[in-house]
Amino acid sequence: MLREMADLGFEHVELSHGIRITLVPGILKAVEEGVVKISSTHNFCPLPTGVVQAAPNLFEPSARDFREHDQWLRHTKRTIDFADQVKAGVVVCHLGSVSFFWFNPARNLRVYLREHREAGRTPDDKDYHALLAKSLTKLRKRMGPFWEQTKASVNEILGYAAQKGVKLAFENREKFEELPLDADYEAFLASFPPTAPVGYWHDTGHADIKEGMGLLVHRQHLTEMAPRLIGFHLHDVNAQGDDHQPVGSGHIDFKMVSEFWRPEHRLTLEFGPRLTVDDVRVSKLRIEALLAQI
Repeated sequence: MLREMADLGFEHVELSHGIRITLVPGILKAVEEGVVKISSTHNFCPLPTGVVQAAPNLFEPSARDFREHDQWLRHTKRTIDFADQVKAGVVVCHLGSVSFFWFNPARNLRVYLREHREAGRTPDDKDYHALLAKSLTKLRKRMGPFWEQTKASVNEILGYAAQKGVKLAFENREKFEELPLDADYEAFLASFPPTAPVGYWHDTGHADIKEGMGLLVHRQHLTEMAPRLIGFHLHDVNAQGDDHQPVGSGHIDFKMVSEFWRPEHRLTLEFGPRLTVDDVRVSKLRIEALLAQI
């Protein structure tokens, strides 16, 4: 697996939340032999024993059930240990979600956007923006205990990450009910001491999806989060709203995104499994061309 990536010209890779435990010996051997270097891992990595497909939200830091919380804590520590072992230095993390017992307000938004795809990007669609405001009110009314649990969980793991010399990179999410809300991100990260091993991980596809929902403006969000940036997941979004597409095949303005790249940032191409090898090669060339202009 890692040899294939190296043969495509990649010197660094991210180990995702789809790494099965059976792959670990080969990964460690490849790292030891210098096939590639590991730039980051993604919680949970490796996957818990018996889990054989990507499961980044298998356990959530927002979970109020102590059993799920204990599992989140255990496997997050394990991911930090693995990041330390492969000298990655960064673990990309999700921060949970708000659970609705009866009716998730995101459903109405999804239904509306299926029929009016550009509603979130069109300020004149008063019906949609009224629905969005109503849904956000419901979300904020419900989110308090889940958000407090997330913050407590993160604080519980900070000392362990610092001890291992690993930074926790909190990724922006694509679903309406996932935490934190995009408007709350900067204040959340500002609440940590300057020496805390935390930062922001920007996913271009997720930000574009949220922009399509009317929840943020991509450039404005990046400008606000720029001082906290650790790295990027780079992928495009097509006209149907599908993300993890080849760079340049959709409507994301990667020239704009590249204005925020800095030498210390980690840039990761994050694609769906249906892409071809040529899709990967072309995307790599497009990112390299942008880097050459910085």
